[in-house]
Amino acid sequence: MSKKIIVVGSGNAAMCAGIAALEAGAAVLMLEKADEALAGGNTKYTAGAMRFAYDGVDDLMPLLKDKDDPRLAVTDFGGYTTAKFADDLLMFNGGRPLAPEQDCLIGQSLPAMQWLGRHGVKFEPIYSRQSFEKNGRHVFWGGLTLAAENEGVGLFDMELAAFTRLGGTIRYESAVTELMTDGDTVIGVKVGDEEISGDAVILACGGFEASAERRRDWMGGHWDKAKVRGTPMNTGDGLSMAMSLGAQSYGLIDGCHATPMDLHMPDYANLDLPASERKNYRKICYFLGVMLNADGDRFVDEGENFRNYTYAQFGKAVLDQPGHFAWQIFDAKVDDLLYAEYTFHDAHFVQADTLDALCDMLTGVDATAARATLEAFNDAVNDDATFDPTSLDGKSTQGLTLRKSNWAQKFDTPPFKAYPVTGGITFTYGGLKVSERCEVLREDGTPIGGLFAAGEMVGGVFFEGYPGGSGLTSGAVFGRCAGQGAAG
Repeated sequence: MSKKIIVVGSGNAAMCAGIAALEAGAAVLMLEKADEALAGGNTKYTAGAMRFAYDGVDDLMPLLKDKDDPRLAVTDFGGYTTAKFADDLLMFNGGRPLAPEQDCLIGQSLPAMQWLGRHGVKFEPIYSRQSFEKNGRHVFWGGLTLAAENEGVGLFDMELAAFTRLGGTIRYESAVTELMTDGDTVIGVKVGDEEISGDAVILACGGFEASAERRRDWMGGHWDKAKVRGTPMNTGDGLSMAMSLGAQSYGLIDGCHATPMDLHMPDYANLDLPASERKNYRKICYFLGVMLNADGDRFVDEGENFRNYTYAQFGKAVLDQPGHFAWQIFDAKVDDLLYAEYTFHDAHFVQADTLDALCDMLTGVDATAARATLEAFNDAVNDDATFDPTSLDGKSTQGLTLRKSNWAQKFDTPPFKAYPVTGGITFTYGGLKVSERCEVLREDGTPIGGLFAAGEMVGGVFFEGYPGGSGLTSGAVFGRCAGQGAAG
C-alpha cells in the first residue's frame, strides 16, 4: 500500500517535494493556506531565475524551451563550475566554512534542474537581465543564465501541471494549524478542527518574513520597518509548529534576502496586480548610478560587484539609513540599460534637466549635501577606463572615502532621474536543522519521526547574503530531497 504524504505549502519547494514523493509511488495531498489566486508562495513573485553549476552550453540545451532561438548561435554562456558556486556562497558566509546544506545545494543543483526538465519544466536564457551585447554577441555574466519560462508564475504553473499529472491533489484555503503526533512521531495535521492523517508531513510553507511581529522579535534591528515583497502567507507558522515539538532552530535567524524596492510600493507588492507584475517594484540597477541617503551621502559601493552578488544585501543597507530610505540617481547614458522595472507603470521617480534641479526634488534629502556628493563623484570618476557592463570593468572613482569600484560614469547627460527606494524583505535565512533525507532534527540531532522540511524552512543554506537565483534552486534541491525522504 502506498504511503500517504501531506505537503504543507504550494510554492516551488512544496511542488518539488510533492512531485518527488509521487514519483516514488506515494499518494500526496498538498495543503495551501491561501486561496487559489494567491497559491504558490513566494515563487510567483520571482523572476524565475535559478543558479546551478554547469560546464557549458551542452548542459543548458536540454533545459531550453526554444532550442531554435537564433540568438543562441551568437551567445557566450560560459560555464559555472561547482568550485565557483562554492566560492560565491563562501563570499556571504562571514568566514564560516561551507555548511553541509550548501554542499548539497551545489552538488545537487544541476541534477535538480535536469530532473525538473524531465517533468516538463522548461527554461529560457535571461537575455534581458543577465547579458549585455558586446561585439555582436550576447555575453552572459555573473553565473546566472536560465529562468523558467514565464518566470516565477511559469515555474509554478509548470510544476503544478507536473504534480497534478502524476496524481497529486491540492486543497486551497486549508491552513494547517497543528501537527498531530503519536508519542514522538508526527502522524498528520489539523486544519482547524479537521484531522488529516498521513505517513509523513513535509513542511514547505516558507519562512517568517511576512510577520512584522516575528521579524521584530526574532531579527531585531529595523526589520519590522521593511516592506514585504512576497506573499503575505509566510508568517512562520510551520517553524513554530515544528519548534513546539522540539525541532532544532538552525542557521542565521536574523539573516534574510532584502532588496532595494520602490519606497511607495504596498506590502506584498500590490496584490491587485497580476502576480507576474509584482516583482517590478524592485529596483536593482543601482550599479549603473549611485544611491544617496537623507544626509545626501552615498553609503555603499554601488559597483562593488555584479548586482547578482549585492542586491540581496543592499536592501538591508537602505533600511539602515536615516528614515529607512534612499534615492537611486541615474543619467540618460544608462536609460537603455535600466531594467523594465524602472519603466513599470507604477514606478515612482522624479526627473530634471540639471543635477541642481534634481537634488531639489529629492524629498527628505539634504539637497545641498546631495549636490556636493554628486559634484565630488563626477570629479572623482576615472576617465581613462572604459565602461563595460559585461565585466568588472575597473572604471572606478579615485580619492573618495567611499569609492565606486566599477561602472563609475559621470552624471553629465540629461535628463537626470531619481527613484526613491526602501528595503524589501524577500525571505528569511534562519530555519530548521534537517538530516541528509530532510528529516527535521531535534536539538539532540535525532529525527522527529514523520516530519520533513524543505525550502525556506531549511536553515544553514544562506547566512549573510546569497548569490542571486540560489533561492529557487535551494527550494528544488531540498524539496526533491524531502519528497524522496518522506516516500521512503
